[in-house]
Amino acid sequence: MSVAKKEYKRVTVKSLVDMKKNGEKISMLTAYDYTMAKIVDGAGTDVILVGDSASNVMAGHETTLPITLDQMIYHASSVIRAIERALVVVDIPFGSYQSDPKEALRSAIRIMKESGGHAVKMEGGSEIKESIKRILNAGIPVMGHLGLTPQSIYKFGTYTVRAKEEEEADKLKSDALMLERIGCFAIVLEKIPAKLAQEVAESVSIPVIGIGAGAGVDGQVLVTHDMLGMTHEFNPRFLRRYMNLYEDMTEAFTQYGKDVKSGDFPSDKEQY
Repeated sequence: MSVAKKEYKRVTVKSLVDMKKNGEKISMLTAYDYTMAKIVDGAGTDVILVGDSASNVMAGHETTLPITLDQMIYHASSVIRAIERALVVVDIPFGSYQSDPKEALRSAIRIMKESGGHAVKMEGGSEIKESIKRILNAGIPVMGHLGLTPQSIYKFGTYTVRAKEEEEADKLKSDALMLERIGCFAIVLEKIPAKLAQEVAESVSIPVIGIGAGAGVDGQVLVTHDMLGMTHEFNPRFLRRYMNLYEDMTEAFTQYGKDVKSGDFPSDKEQY
């Protein structure tokens, strides 16, 4: 028997837990600016991630590592001003939490106070346990992130699927249970085998949101610019493109240029 979908005027961390209990899948997309966030929120997306993927998408860096805490706060504050319904989760960027739990707490507090974000996301398991606990103890909600953790790309050396071997899979499952136990409200699993992701989702009571982690989890997240087809060089198996804005925008910009050059724009109706 299907469960009636509950309408959430405002999505909270509790809403996500309720969604999992009720068997309702969670939708999550990225946004880095006011205009995009307003559209994503208006479409009814449950969670908006202000991801450190802004380093790639907005700034053109090869990895997520260069983006700074100040830049993440800027992007997050832009997104927050657009939001009426979605829960906004903000990535704590590389170098802002790994070395010292006190620094981790300072970074999380700055994000919450200066951007107005609703929660933070952190990559890693047992290695950053004390930093997560320090932030949780301050009353700041934390979303975990396991599997492929892009901030550790130079350790991995590749963006290939993680946890295919038993040892790494066992650690991932152990880390997921630990994240739940210390109080994280959700976990992102990135680019791991679908069977493993489903096992993790079934082993914890908190929502598990996948990206390249199969259908057996509690929700999905994609980078908005990827799913809209604004980027065209990135073609992983897990990406479904719902539009091809790269071609559409290129065509529009080209036509605009032709209209300006020819004098067709502006027309008589487009002047005062």
